[in-house]
Amino acid sequence: MQNLNWTSIATGLVAGITAALLSLSANVQSTLAIFFFAGSALPILIAGLGWGNASALIAVIAGGAVAAAVASSHFALLIVITTLIPAGWLSNLANLARPASEIGGPNDALAWYPLSNILTHLAVMVTLGMIAVGAIIGYSGELAGQMVDLMLMALKQQEPLYNPDPAAIAQMKTLFGFGLPLVQGALWVLLLFAAYYLASAIVRLSGKGLRPREDMPTSLRMHRNAIFVFLAGLMLCFTGGLPAIIGALVCGTFGAGFVLSGFAILHQKTRGKAWRLAVLWLAYASVLLFALPVLIILVLGLTDTRRTIALTPAGPKSQTK
Repeated sequence: MQNLNWTSIATGLVAGITAALLSLSANVQSTLAIFFFAGSALPILIAGLGWGNASALIAVIAGGAVAAAVASSHFALLIVITTLIPAGWLSNLANLARPASEIGGPNDALAWYPLSNILTHLAVMVTLGMIAVGAIIGYSGELAGQMVDLMLMALKQQEPLYNPDPAAIAQMKTLFGFGLPLVQGALWVLLLFAAYYLASAIVRLSGKGLRPREDMPTSLRMHRNAIFVFLAGLMLCFTGGLPAIIGALVCGTFGAGFVLSGFAILHQKTRGKAWRLAVLWLAYASVLLFALPVLIILVLGLTDTRRTIALTPAGPKSQTK
């Protein structure tokens, strides 16, 4: 296996143990649980981006084994599917390169796997992982309804006079059944991409990174075919039942990718403008408070699906695909 040596093995083991401990910390600190859980991807990404695929694979196996031993096999399967495997796969894609001459570039350069494809792969991996988790836990509209009932019971305990209309409760259950997978899928794509971005910066600072630093405003886009997947998910939302839940999940994961792309476009279009900082601050602040600005950024991301390829001089460190 490529990059298999004692250093990569030791790095993978340490990364896997760290990832498992971060995931287990999510059970202790409930307020920061999702950040600890998503943060478990960071050691896997650092190991893969800096020490290669072998280190990432060992980290995924070690993380799953430690989680199974300390917690349970069910918990280990959960983190492996939703976090560790996607992180390992992202690091693998980021390290892929081929001679630039194969795509019409210079003979003495390497062309790296496009960031647009990496982001689209992330959306696919999160979608598949969430579907697998949903199948394991038996997520359905009925389960979402039970969660709404529990929330209403908690509200009634605090406010005894609170007595919502049955029609409003039914509508709330329907919206919650669609909204939960949509929000979870979107949030997970955003958090895992943030982990990838942070891991890339750490690895570059350490001098171990293979992939060059990319200009995110010009290169962070979704693959053009991702638009059709997003539209298919949107149509599934109107079918009802399990297909609608899967459609909502697809809209969340791929929509998050297009939102990231939209923000990158916004950064690119405002370069050199005196009012750039004010516009960017307003854009980021507004999406945290209102839904409409998110839709505007999403549409902006849908308008540009270019694929920018990073080139570097050919060297002995690079891994070709």
